[in-house]
Amino acid sequence: MGVFPKKESEIVELAEKMIAGFMANPDDFPSGEPEIIEGRLTAYKQMRDSATQAQSGAKNAVMTKDEELDKLIELMKNSLKKAEADVSSDPEKLSEIGWSARQSPQPVPMPGAPSNLRSIAEGQGTLFVCWTRSPSGGALGPVRNYIIERRQQLQSGGFSEWTVVGSTYNCELNLTEQPPDIRLEYRVRASNTTGESAPSNSISVTLP
Repeated sequence: MGVFPKKESEIVELAEKMIAGFMANPDDFPSGEPEIIEGRLTAYKQMRDSATQAQSGAKNAVMTKDEELDKLIELMKNSLKKAEADVSSDPEKLSEIGWSARQSPQPVPMPGAPSNLRSIAEGQGTLFVCWTRSPSGGALGPVRNYIIERRQQLQSGGFSEWTVVGSTYNCELNLTEQPPDIRLEYRVRASNTTGESAPSNSISVTLP
């Protein structure tokens, strides 16, 4: 099982391995964020160098450097969680980004269904929705991403088939260019390498 390092030098070394591994293996790690991690790493290094150059009376520089390190650590940990979900069926691939498998390869259960899908804001052809994250652990697998589906009411009174209109790792999404002046229904599913969960509750809207 991978243990996140505590020494700054080891954190930097892991960050550099993650960046190189994500860029070299995009098919294995579609959720990788090498550019974002590299940007955060660069910001940390700049603050670290400033603190080193101004050791005398550099309390503020050191504090800023530590803040940048904390941001880098948080970003790296979140990215590692996504990477573990990406290759959960073959966790040995985590070595490509300098990380290690948590356990021997095992069949990955499907994730649980998300819940409490709701509309937060509605506008002209736009809809901002959010939902409660899928449960995981035990018989429920990790979530790789969420898939938002939509169907619309037909002139006959029935509904069209469900179609995918968006995908995200987060638990919210702003949908644009949605059909106006017609009844629409939305739902969301959780997905990983094994398959898709049962759908969430559905919501009905008519956008201006």
